Amino acid sequence: MRSLQSLQHSISEAFSKTGFGHEPLRLYAPISYTLDQGGKRLRPLLVLMSCDLFGGDPDRAIFPAMGVEIFHNFTLLHDDIMDNAPLRRGRSTVHQKWGTNAAILSGDTMFVLAYEYVAKTDPELLPRVLDLFNDTARKVCEGQQYDMDFETQKDVTIDDYMMMIRLKTAVLIACSLKLGAILAKADPLYAEKIYDFGIELGLAFQLQDDYLDAFGDSSKFGKAIGGDIATNKKTFLYIKAFELARGDRRINLTNYFFDKEIENGEKIAGIIDIYRQLKIDEITRHQIGVHHQKAMDIFRSIPLKPETTAEMTGLMQEMLGRER
Repeated sequence: MRSLQSLQHSISEAFSKTGFGHEPLRLYAPISYTLDQGGKRLRPLLVLMSCDLFGGDPDRAIFPAMGVEIFHNFTLLHDDIMDNAPLRRGRSTVHQKWGTNAAILSGDTMFVLAYEYVAKTDPELLPRVLDLFNDTARKVCEGQQYDMDFETQKDVTIDDYMMMIRLKTAVLIACSLKLGAILAKADPLYAEKIYDFGIELGLAFQLQDDYLDAFGDSSKFGKAIGGDIATNKKTFLYIKAFELARGDRRINLTNYFFDKEIENGEKIAGIIDIYRQLKIDEITRHQIGVHHQKAMDIFRSIPLKPETTAEMTGLMQEMLGRER
């Protein structure tokens, strides 16, 4: 099994050697800006790690892995427009820097580029790869629509929310892992298992993101703390708090979320305080642990050599212990 650092280097090197276009500048500059932000590039890393895990050659999976990363960043670019988010990974979002129209068009171009790279795969495997990618892309869009619907929907349950994040976040993580297995020509049964593992990992990962929005360190998280609270986003924490709050706490929670006269700083501080009173931080961490354990149980059911699994389990721990 190649080391995580070696695979990360392969991804960074591949992106550094690739030009996505130069003119018109206002189309391609936002794309370069988005893709040059670095980070762990988790999803392409999962493609390569899964390919390696099942005995494939990660170097032959690099282009499809890049396609997954370009697609992921396209979704972030458009999500930021919809959420009117000012920051992404500690930097100004594309629509803040270049304007909404430029951000929409650059995002559309990234969607095309994603397909170009995913299509650079073994012709024998291309039908399965495209079926997986198309299904995933559609589900991610469905998840985003549910997320937007929830903004005006009064009664959103925990089950509703978990369904939404499964589509919006978890399926792309699961796709990355199954894509690597397909490219390694793994047994279809194990390709499905690694997909299911990715779903549980993705659910835990998104719940961790929800948790960090309220209880993280803004200097490490890369986004302003309380962004979900400021926009009344119906996260796991929001839904669980309204499920548990009674009496004065429920009245105060409702006032903080819906009284437009309350300044954002006061609103965020007040709601986080109520979250702590209701032990929402502990409940969320427990739920993260539940999905982490489910992921581990699925992963252990795949007959892999123990010496090949250390990098993947280490990455899981890093993903769910992160502060950003």
